[in-house]
Amino acid sequence: MTEPTHNRTVLVLLDPATEVRSSVLELLTIGRSLGRVEAVTLESPGVEVLAQLGAYGVETVHQAELPAQVRGDARHLSAVVAEVLAAAVRLTDADVVLAPSTFAAKEAAALAGRALDAGVVIDAAGVAEDAAGHVVAAKRVFAGTWDTSSRVTTDVAVLTVRANAVVAQPADAAVATEVEGFAVEVGAPLPTVTARTATVRDSDRPTLEEAAIVVAGGRGTDGDFGPVQEFADALGAAVGASRDAVFEGWFDRYVGQTGVTVAPRLYIGAGISGAPHHRGGMQASQVIVAVNNDPEAPIFEICDFAVVGDLADVLPQAAEVIRAHRASQ
Repeated sequence: MTEPTHNRTVLVLLDPATEVRSSVLELLTIGRSLGRVEAVTLESPGVEVLAQLGAYGVETVHQAELPAQVRGDARHLSAVVAEVLAAAVRLTDADVVLAPSTFAAKEAAALAGRALDAGVVIDAAGVAEDAAGHVVAAKRVFAGTWDTSSRVTTDVAVLTVRANAVVAQPADAAVATEVEGFAVEVGAPLPTVTARTATVRDSDRPTLEEAAIVVAGGRGTDGDFGPVQEFADALGAAVGASRDAVFEGWFDRYVGQTGVTVAPRLYIGAGISGAPHHRGGMQASQVIVAVNNDPEAPIFEICDFAVVGDLADVLPQAAEVIRAHRASQ
């Protein structure tokens, strides 16, 4: 990453503060390229989290002290997170706010941007500065078919950044990280959280939204996701599906315009035809590999590497070769 040319303060949202996800490490890496990076949390970070933040150059963590009536799951509501971000910017006189591109963080960023009269960019694929010192966000729009640059000219820039925008890199030297509390007033009436259902996640695989490698299966699986999952495990990848495969009840999460939008470094679509809805959710991937037994499948029009064949034959063979290669290292 390039060295910052301006003495900015960059705030990175860490919510929850119980772990530092790969997407947050990427934000810290981007933040250091723009200025001095600090973190904002809604709860006390643990010792391991502080050590990891210190390794990425974070000297200060600003921990929100919320009113007594804001407790439990209500602390993570978008309206509360927005109040925290706005208060942290006013406290630190920060120039840039960076947050992951989760649904909740995007809503919080928009609300914080309104409160701060800031320029807001959602789903940035990259962040840099121009010769005039403005923050510039790169975006892929129209289902990944256009690359655009958005220059933020307001005093404060609020951006959510897609996972895999950069390769996370620790700072040249670790620093000691201190936690400083700051009071936050929550003025807006908040809804009452009566129940919360946790998403069941396979801890052995990365999350679909943040994974650097994604393997997805479609109708061509005929309901058997075994080869897809085996191949994903060999790669250390997340597993997704096409919308049709989910509607058939074969899998639980789909990649698409109305599903999960991903931009991994490597995307493998197996048995997926490449309908516009699906392409809109994955076309921003850096490298696309398609496996399909139909040589006329539309997904071949946008892929970097095409394999014409039955996924039930191709994926197990590929998984075996990958495992053998890793075992030889």
